[in-house]
Amino acid sequence: MLIAYDMPLWRPPSEADSFILQATLGCSFNHCSFCAMYRTKAFAIRPLEQVRAEIRTVARAYPSARRVFLADGDALAAPTDHLLAILAALRAAFPRLERASSYALPANLLKKSVDELTQLREGGLTLLYYGIETGSADLLKRITKGATPEAMVAGLAKAKQAGLRVSATVILGLGGQAYWREHIDATADLVNQVELDYLSTLQLMIDPSIHDEFHRKFREPFQEQDDRALLAEQARLIERLNPLKPLVFRSNHASNALALAGNLPQDRQRLLAQLRLALAGETRLRPEWLRGY
Repeated sequence: MLIAYDMPLWRPPSEADSFILQATLGCSFNHCSFCAMYRTKAFAIRPLEQVRAEIRTVARAYPSARRVFLADGDALAAPTDHLLAILAALRAAFPRLERASSYALPANLLKKSVDELTQLREGGLTLLYYGIETGSADLLKRITKGATPEAMVAGLAKAKQAGLRVSATVILGLGGQAYWREHIDATADLVNQVELDYLSTLQLMIDPSIHDEFHRKFREPFQEQDDRALLAEQARLIERLNPLKPLVFRSNHASNALALAGNLPQDRQRLLAQLRLALAGETRLRPEWLRGY
């Protein structure tokens, strides 16, 4: 390993071949009751010279790198000037660089101005991974997301105004057996209000380390959905999605029981047909032992 990462290290599935650069450590919010990704580390903005040194190290070994993902979970919490300096160092070190990307918390997009987001896009940060999780105001409170549907719509509008591409995720099963319809219908309503480039689904998987916290914060007994119910959720979501512009839809994350891929609304009926086959037991689902985050 060329550089010593501060573990654990996470990245989106589509960044498997990217240079992962830890611009920040951990998550500045870190209270979402469904997420254990950064519970073991404190949030910090890494010193610029440390980051530049790692860029130089990797550039000597892989000068042809084309993609960079800015980790950890909250790179956009860093000051804009700090991020612009990192992006400038990346452009100088990797002449074939095509894009830089990062996760984006709802608070990130609210705190940064459209002008700041535009500067970051012009500097090379062109793709954001954004966790919607659910469009239900009630469920957002129950999972301690730290955001409202209205705030997410406003923040995502700023990102698009700045010319950034957005890959959003929603979590199937987040409403449990009691609130699954509310979860799916409100999520579709939210997605239909914003311009996304990509939309992916994950299935709810609660790490044992936060199991008790998740159930306590939900404020009432939480009964998980089984695979058949989650497939029904997926179908209901796809039926109700009418995006403002065509988007790429995926459920190929390793947490999903069934991998789907298509464009919406163009491939709606094909995706629904695949789900009907799965619900009828005619399609083999991913075994539970192969699922994970």
